[in-house]
Amino acid sequence: MPQLLVADLGTVPYADALALQRGAAKARIAGELAEDLLILVEHPPVVTLGRSTKAGHLLASPALLAARGVELYEVERGGDVTFHGPGQLVGYPIIDLKRHTRDLHWFLRQVEEALMRALTPFAIVGERNTGLTGVWTQGRKLASIGVHARDWVTWHGFALNVTTDLSYFDLMVPCGISEVEMTSVAREIDRRNDSDVAPEQRVPRSDRELPGAVRASVVRSFGSVFDLEPVVLDPAELERVARTVVPA
Repeated sequence: MPQLLVADLGTVPYADALALQRGAAKARIAGELAEDLLILVEHPPVVTLGRSTKAGHLLASPALLAARGVELYEVERGGDVTFHGPGQLVGYPIIDLKRHTRDLHWFLRQVEEALMRALTPFAIVGERNTGLTGVWTQGRKLASIGVHARDWVTWHGFALNVTTDLSYFDLMVPCGISEVEMTSVAREIDRRNDSDVAPEQRVPRSDRELPGAVRASVVRSFGSVFDLEPVVLDPAELERVARTVVPA
């Protein structure tokens, strides 16, 4: 069975992760990286502007971003403005679609499916929103997705709010969707536990344990959806491969 290499890097500055995934994508295109890859990270606060970002969707000035300790990057991924920060699981799938289906729309739907499956153990029903990319639940947005591809190899990816401070999204029109309500796995668990469900149907939640549980669920669901066997990749090995000079 083909493998899904999984590199969990912990907390990494956005610029470092961007360089690493670009290098990994080049290695995948060149065949120096023999298997598909999922990079998992958490970033210090950062706002990224995708190719579809519209004027006025970033509501905060550079001075306000700096005052809140938020970096700002323009990148080649699809989509509009979004936020990455502590408590958010960011995943960068480096997938060779030539080995799957050569269709970026198909790929986006697969990423959505993987995230929706990953939410099931937490009693959260993930949903799609017709005409939009991402994952919602009961009209609230849990995950943003924006990708780029070259030679049918993808990079960039998804951001799933787990225990994220959602006030950061007030700095923008998230993903260019006006009046969208952002939510997180932790907030949805709390909503359920505070509702009229029976005690035995409540979902245990610990801010210390939840991020790891969500990570493990996401890895399993990505392996299942893409029909790949997840295998841990040492971050040092990923660094070595990604930093290799790839001939043009």
